[in-house]
Order: sequence, then structure tokens, then C-alpha cells
Amino acid sequence: MAQFENWLTALSDLVWGPHLLILLIGTGIFLTVRLGFIQVTRLGFGLREAFTPKTKDEQKKQRGDITHFQALMTALAATVGTGNMVGVATAVVLGGPGAIVWMWLSGFIGMATKYAEAILAVKYRVVDERGEIAGGPMYYLEHGLKKRWLGMTFAFFAAIAAFGIGNGVQTNSISLALNTSFGVPMLVTGIALMVLTAFVILGGVKSIGKVVGVFVPIMIFAYVGGGLTILVMNAELIPSAFATIFESTFSAEAIGGGALGAAIRYGVARGVFSNEAGLGSAPIAAAAAKTDFPGRQALVSMTQVLIDTLIVCSITGLTIVMSGQYASGLQGIELTQASFAYFLGPVGELIVTVSLVFFAFSTVIGWCYYGERSIYYLFGERSIVPYRVMYIIVAGLGAMTTNLNLIWAISDVFNGLMAIPNLIGLLFLSGVVVAETKRFELEMKKEKQQAA
Repeated sequence: MAQFENWLTALSDLVWGPHLLILLIGTGIFLTVRLGFIQVTRLGFGLREAFTPKTKDEQKKQRGDITHFQALMTALAATVGTGNMVGVATAVVLGGPGAIVWMWLSGFIGMATKYAEAILAVKYRVVDERGEIAGGPMYYLEHGLKKRWLGMTFAFFAAIAAFGIGNGVQTNSISLALNTSFGVPMLVTGIALMVLTAFVILGGVKSIGKVVGVFVPIMIFAYVGGGLTILVMNAELIPSAFATIFESTFSAEAIGGGALGAAIRYGVARGVFSNEAGLGSAPIAAAAAKTDFPGRQALVSMTQVLIDTLIVCSITGLTIVMSGQYASGLQGIELTQASFAYFLGPVGELIVTVSLVFFAFSTVIGWCYYGERSIYYLFGERSIVPYRVMYIIVAGLGAMTTNLNLIWAISDVFNGLMAIPNLIGLLFLSGVVVAETKRFELEMKKEKQQAA
């Protein structure tokens, strides 16, 4: 087992080498420039579309299975999880405080990437044999790029990745947090998670959309509220925290000692693990949204990265740096718990533990939908129920294992592998993204004229 783990770690380092980081960042920069910094110019519109309820008449005119808001919450359910707590802590420990800068950078340009993914997902979505909307990278790679084999490659990697990034990593984090904080046996947590997971996912995407649409906003506000309380109560520490972050990134010691490379590697990798921009997962949920124009849902999807990385991850990172606990030898969720407890005592640890449980479980729910859509693309409807059963079993097994390094290694490998065909599709279909953006810009002008 140790040899297999070492092999996986080496493979992870190979997959997440400079080539993939350049491809991720390069694609984001290319799309940002080509779309005229749309994450700045159209952010306000996207936020309004995401959080303004649609009338029944408006919903009737829009084709899809779930609302803009539910699609956003499903995507946030899948992304706001251990990456925001464990991933940020890991990045700071392995790459230093400077890794946070690269996490911010990956988040900013990732907004353009997420926009492009969503616009293509909606444009090339189809209606499956059950009458449900199906979309995502596999469909725009097949119908847009005319490369079905590339779509199948993505679907294969995504279906497997769901068991790691979306399942085992999350349930293991829940189990460890409950065991550490409350002494709950890992076996008990595993069984409970299997039952709860089955209860939600067997109802399909509409059931998932309704569940996450209720408790995802609550859990995000709870965690952000705790983090903002720390920042407000200790506002005098914020300037020095920012100074530490930027000095760690650009100091001569960092560059000369190779720490800059580590900061970039772990900052970008953990940023992508958190917001999933470029992986191709979130557009699967975006494709199911009720919308009349691909551009409308794309602007909504773009806001996901803002919430996930530039808000939630920033709160975690600043709290860790302000507390100074990253130099204590602690790692993972224990580091985040200790940082919150440093300022808020036992209440701080409780906030992190409870938030992690809800964050991680929501990720399990969201990623099941991604995985089953991928397996459906490969093998059809008959594969969905067996996939769900296997997913439920893995949720329990992940909660009971003590080998966290193995789970993270598997997740990193397949995250990187599924990103490659998706990024290829985004680059070669960027002209379609621009054309659809211009088409929607004209529609927005008409809406303004009608409103006037």
C-alpha cells in the first residue's frame, strides 16, 4: 500500500506539474482578455440574476430543470467544502502564506474560465431519454469541437474523480472532524453519511436542487459570519497579515529558496480544488438551469468563484495567517480549527467543525450529480442506479478510512486529468464563447430599452 501511495503521489506531481498550471492560468488569462475582463464589467449583473427570484411567467419561457439560483447553489454545494478549510490550510503550510496570493489570482481569472464553461454547457446541452437536461464538457467537446473521444475521456475521468474530490475526501474530513471534536466513532459517522446521502441523491437533480437551495446559503453565511467576526474584532491585525502574505510571495528569500514555486504550485492547485474553475465540473450543473440565453446562466455561474475563493477562502486564509498557527506544525482541518479557536475559543472550533460537516456533505451531494451525468454519457441510463449505489458505499468507506494522504493523492490525479480535455475545449471553442457573449449583450441592451 505504501508503494502504491508513493506511486500516486509521484503521478500527482507529474499531472500537476508546470504544464497544467500554465494551461489553467494561461486559459484563464486568455479568456479574461478576449472577453474584455467580463468578471469585472458584468459581475453586478450576474449577482442580480443569481439572487433575484424569477416570476412564474419568466420561468415558463426558460428551458431547464432547475432555477438559476438552484444551479448556483448546486455548484456551490459541490465546491464550498474541504477546499475552503482543509485546502487553504494545506496550501499555507506547504506553500507558505504567499500561496494565498496565487489562490486569489487563480480565483480572479477563474471567473472568466467558469463563465466560458457555463456558456458552452448551456449552448450544447441536450434532452436525455428521460426528458431531463444533460450538458457539460462532454457535450460541448462532442457537439461543439466534434471530438466525441475527447468528451468520453473527460466523462471517464470525471466519473472517477467524483469518488475522490466529491466523496471520499469530504466524508473523511467530516468523520475526522466529528471524531476529534466530539468523539463520534468513525464507523457511526460512515453509516450515518451513507443513509443521508442515499436519502438525497436517489431523488435526482430536482431533489438535490431543492435541498442545497435551502441549506447551502445558511451554511455559507454561518461560516462567513464567524470569520468576519474574527476579522472585525481583530481589525488591527489585518494589515500585518496582508504584509506577511505579500512578503512571503515576493521576498528574495522566497524566490531564492524555491518557496515561490511552492506557493504557486499549492496556491493554484488548492484554489482550483476549491472553486473548480477549469475542471469542467460546475458546467454540468449550469446546463440544467432554466435560462433563455447561455450568457445569462454563464454570468450567474461566474459569481460562484467570487463567493467560493475570493470570499470564503480569503476568510480562512486571513484567519490562519493572523493567528500565526500555520507555524505550529498543525495541518489540515486541525490548523483551521486552531486558528478560529485562537480568537474565539471553543466556539471558534465548533464553528469550523459544524461548518465543515455541512460544507463537505453538500459537496458529496453536488458531486454525485456530476459523476452520474458523466457515467450516463458513457453508458446510458442503466448505469445511473449502480453508480449511485457505489457512490453511497464509497461515502461510508471514505468516512471510515484513516489514510487521508491516499484519498488526497487520488483526488489530485483525477482532478488534473479531467481538466486537460476541458481546457482544450475551452481554448478551441473560445470563438463560440465570444459570439454568444455578443449575442447576449444585444439582448441586455434590448431589455434596458424596454425597461426605459
